[in-house]
Amino acid sequence: QVQLVESGGGLVQAGGSLRLSCAASGRTFSSFAMAWFRQAPGKEREFVVAISWSGGRTYYPDSVKGRFTISRDNAKTTVYLQMNSLKPEDTAVYYCAAREFGLPTTTPDIYNYWGQGTQVTVSS
Repeated sequence: QVQLVESGGGLVQAGGSLRLSCAASGRTFSSFAMAWFRQAPGKEREFVVAISWSGGRTYYPDSVKGRFTISRDNAKTTVYLQMNSLKPEDTAVYYCAAREFGLPTTTPDIYNYWGQGTQVTVSS
């Protein structure tokens, strides 16, 4: 089992920044591809960004490219999401996800473990 705990969410004005963290425990963190998803009220869970086990590959959809940056520290078993130039449409619950022994993917069903989520609210 892997436990994922997100932190760093909050309320921020449009144009502001937040840094989310996802602390992992329970298994060998470096064997996991990691990702962030988000879900706004009434909407499906949406892929935000992913990173390979080594950190060498990252994947961003156009909606966040240039604004969001994912990184990981395998020694600290933590993955980070730096979010800049936030927009009201970024408002959602952000979830950290882990996939063991696989490449990062945009499909949420592929991920084995999920955190409880952290709320990000961007005011206009």
